[in-house]
Amino acid sequence: MAVLRNDGLRRRRAERKSRSGDYVTEIDRASEAAILEILARRTPGIPTLAEEGGGARGGTRWVVDPLDGTTNFARGFPVVGVSVALLDGRTPVAGVVAGPFLDLEFAVERGRGATLNGQPLPRLGRGDASTAVVATGFPFRIKHRLERYLPVFRGALERFEDLRRAGAASLDLAWSASGTLSGFFELGLGTWDVAAGAAMVLEVGGRVTDWSGGDGWLESGDILAGPPAVHEVLLELCALAPPDQATGQTGPSPTPSRAP
Repeated sequence: MAVLRNDGLRRRRAERKSRSGDYVTEIDRASEAAILEILARRTPGIPTLAEEGGGARGGTRWVVDPLDGTTNFARGFPVVGVSVALLDGRTPVAGVVAGPFLDLEFAVERGRGATLNGQPLPRLGRGDASTAVVATGFPFRIKHRLERYLPVFRGALERFEDLRRAGAASLDLAWSASGTLSGFFELGLGTWDVAAGAAMVLEVGGRVTDWSGGDGWLESGDILAGPPAVHEVLLELCALAPPDQATGQTGPSPTPSRAP
């Protein structure tokens, strides 16, 4: 987080990666190097999976997103996150999501609660879909999946009070855990985008699944998250939407991740 703050928030050049809309800056790489150095020093022997450098896909590992919201960052928009999570197989054990330009730090430890700037987060309760303000992210890198996404987006706008699109999934999930937002849905994210924030939603009593209602969200990056009432509506909308052409999958399946 210090790497981002020290360099400041301003418009800057970003290098395009392999897909349209997918960018990296020198600060992404510097932030990742700084985080990996700290993890190697403090937790030697635990492998890592990082957005820019790759790494371990299974077992116990740290998952690192050194700069979530690179497009925002490159344009001087302050919704930018840093996300670090500890996974035990497919189970998030602990995590931190920081908003360095918003003075936000969310943290979670499984079974011991979640916090925002050191203050405990309350349980979410069941939620109320009719007054929900739900976050999303557009599938701008995977526009071939718009047929799957757009009916859910439209249904969400009809069923919930309002929607938000801020551009940093880790923060959207953390805000969903804190009650600032009422839930979150998106397709095709990276494990590093969702691991820490989803752990927070689960820890405060929310539900997290993939779009078919199963537990494959860490691998697929297709995620629904929120308190039970909101999650139920999202899952219903996904079940009614056309399937992905490649998989034919809609859902639901019977293995959602729920709070302990």
